[in-house]
Amino acid sequence: MTNQLTVRKGILFAILACFIWSGNFIIARAVIKEIPPISLAFFRWTTASILLLPFAWKTVVTDWPLVWQHKNYFVWTALFGITFFNTFIYIAGHYTAAINLALIGTTSSPIMAIVLARIFLREKISWQRAVGLLVCVSGILLLLSKGHWATLLSLEFNAGDAIVLLGALSFAVYNVLVRRKPAGIHPLSFLMLVFAMGALFLLPGWLWEKRNYPPIEWTPHLLGVIAFLGLGTSVVAYLLWNAAISTLGAARTSLFGNLIPLFASFEAAILLHEKVSWLHIICSLIIIVGLLLANSTKKLF
Repeated sequence: MTNQLTVRKGILFAILACFIWSGNFIIARAVIKEIPPISLAFFRWTTASILLLPFAWKTVVTDWPLVWQHKNYFVWTALFGITFFNTFIYIAGHYTAAINLALIGTTSSPIMAIVLARIFLREKISWQRAVGLLVCVSGILLLLSKGHWATLLSLEFNAGDAIVLLGALSFAVYNVLVRRKPAGIHPLSFLMLVFAMGALFLLPGWLWEKRNYPPIEWTPHLLGVIAFLGLGTSVVAYLLWNAAISTLGAARTSLFGNLIPLFASFEAAILLHEKVSWLHIICSLIIIVGLLLANSTKKLF
């Protein structure tokens, strides 16, 4: 009973993280002309680090000897989970269509995470989990194709699509690295250091954009977006996601990333007044069935 409750908490954490993250794409695209991509990432993670500092300072000081012992681990985790992942997404938004962003990023990252978890963590891939993954991917492809599979075949891929793929790979690597987090490191210490290091690694890119792009006009709207990205999609969502990985494992948690485009569709309907069709509802049910198959503790076949 206790184990089932723990699993349910992990599933809830993963769903909440995906719900928050889904807003990242809509909001970030809304300010794409107001702020360059690396600058957006830099201010997002700098804000997240500042917000987290008062709460994490004591735990960082306490954990510092252990952190220094595993400094290489933190460097790689910050690079892949913070510096690379969202920055690639923000950059790709300048070069490729939204449907390509969703198709490549969402369907490829869970598959990559499962393969990497199998290779490096020896996490087992059951037939049931594999079928659940395929069902999720089918639901997403149906949603992105708007019910016409020829839409997927007619897509043209460009350099931006390759950047999205790099972002998906970065997040898959991050999922595996979180699973290997050194024992004894407090969750707040982990996030504080990863966020701060990730922002630091973005500093050269921000300085380059500062010299080569027009000055940023700091409006209340843009400040509010940065605040949301720093607090919601960074601090809160990453705490939830990391807790889910610790409970469910990297491969299993990564499957919930399939909910992001689903949530984004309904958020677009509310915020951008786009119409929700029966196709959205059918695809929602398909993705939910896939997640239930992949996360069920009972063997169905």
